Amino acid sequence: MSVQASERILIDGAAVALDVRVNRRARRISLRVDNGGGGIVLTLPHDRARAEGLRFAAEKADWIRTSLAALPERVPFAPGIVLPLLDRPHRVTHRPDCRAGVWTEAGEIHVSGRLEHLPRRLGDWLRAEARRTIVPRAHAAARRLDRPVARISIRDTSSRWGSCSPAGVLSFSWRLLLAPEPVLDYVVAHEAAHLVEMNHGRRFWRLVDEACAGRADAEHWLRRHGPALHRYG
Repeated sequence: MSVQASERILIDGAAVALDVRVNRRARRISLRVDNGGGGIVLTLPHDRARAEGLRFAAEKADWIRTSLAALPERVPFAPGIVLPLLDRPHRVTHRPDCRAGVWTEAGEIHVSGRLEHLPRRLGDWLRAEARRTIVPRAHAAARRLDRPVARISIRDTSSRWGSCSPAGVLSFSWRLLLAPEPVLDYVVAHEAAHLVEMNHGRRFWRLVDEACAGRADAEHWLRRHGPALHRYG
């Protein structure tokens, strides 16, 4: 899939951003909310014109309006916000007189340095902490399946929590660090199982269930609460 163009449509007099993407595997025109960016993704099959897709989006104005209104309020990285590290609340505290970088202590995330650098420093720390938390678990899951891992990347994806490529590259959203630990472990088990089965057949789900007993609860949590994790930052 590739981004073909950025478009805007008017809904109630306000411009709404559309990312127009062409997907050769898509069979129909579709819309979805970009939880990370707060816009709308318009997906086109390779043989459908962009103008046709824009007409489709205009016809779905009510759906777009309702979907955007349901998005959680954004929470920019700033002093005083509360981040749920592995579902445990941590308040962000600015420590301008310290030189210790970023660290956690007694339910707080302390960020040193100048205030204007806090969003970047906190974001970098969260990604590093996600890597420190997720990578060992992914390697352990792969070892249990006796499969090699080519590489593990930590990204900020808006449409999926993890992925596994045919070459054995595992990728995870850093925002899993904000989910309960059993949910993170489920996503790791799910993607590791794709090292054995690149499908969602019976054998695949058996491997997932053997590694993660709480699959149903984790999937339910992600459906209900997952979109809210994209409001941070």
